Amino acid sequence: MDARSWFARMILSAALLLGSGAEFWAAPPKKDNSDDMWVAAVEGVKLPQNVTHHTLESPSMKRMVGYCVYLPPGYSEHPDRRYPVIYHLHGAGGNELRMLYSAEVLHEGILHGKWPEMIVVFPNGGRATMYQDSGDGRYMAETLIVRELIPHIDATYRTIADRKARCIEGFSMGGRGSTHLAMRYPEFFGSLFNQSGNVYHVSDVSKAPNPYLGSDPARLQANDPYLNLQKNLEFIRANLRIQVACGTADPEHIVTVREYHQALLAAGIEHAYFEAEGVAHVQKDLIATRKETWFDFHTESLLKNQVPLFFRNPKSTP
Repeated sequence: MDARSWFARMILSAALLLGSGAEFWAAPPKKDNSDDMWVAAVEGVKLPQNVTHHTLESPSMKRMVGYCVYLPPGYSEHPDRRYPVIYHLHGAGGNELRMLYSAEVLHEGILHGKWPEMIVVFPNGGRATMYQDSGDGRYMAETLIVRELIPHIDATYRTIADRKARCIEGFSMGGRGSTHLAMRYPEFFGSLFNQSGNVYHVSDVSKAPNPYLGSDPARLQANDPYLNLQKNLEFIRANLRIQVACGTADPEHIVTVREYHQALLAAGIEHAYFEAEGVAHVQKDLIATRKETWFDFHTESLLKNQVPLFFRNPKSTP
């Protein structure tokens, strides 16, 4: 067989594979939790500008865990300044490298004087933990974020180590996880942005068992965002600003997103809510609908909390 015939056969084979729906160029991401999922392989990965990869040791899991951090352009220029922090949680099957696009959007806006300089942390939260501790104690994603990562970031970087200057957000599982953490620990955060994240009645086992959390009713109730909303209602109403969004072409998520929106309305909690017409479950597409104002909500929350902010002069931007 000559080279031309061999090449034609390979093209045909690829076309048949793609036409049948098979994964030809890359295997799909794993969606199951495993002990080796906590540090992503970064060799050969080109990170966005001002984003670096790091690890911290998790005492609760006795292993290293990866995270990425975005530092604003003025961080090295002004060693006396401290900055607010956004914790951005990735979706199911992802890791600390999965959703760095938002850092690019923020960086561009900072350079043009649109948003203040902020630090963004992208932790590895496991593939399917929902940012909760597993019932068997094997995966401690909640403890990792609240008890280990946040203190580590405050001790390592020049953050404003205060609830008022700490924002949390995420897409898909990250939206669900950020909502879970904000409802359970509202004293840790000043603002929440749920991006297409399902919000389930975790304690309602009549709908489906929860093999990850287990069957202990007390554990299930402690991880139910609706019950935690009621438990911490007065504090949330007075101190936590909330924004919720989802695409209308995202049927697997918009149902519970709307239910959570209605629960906030019923509780008398003022919040921002929008649906992106025709957008499916793709974060970049969701961001594209409001790219020019994507970080306005967190910025407004920081201003309302009287957090010191630094805006760059766009005239000085190269």
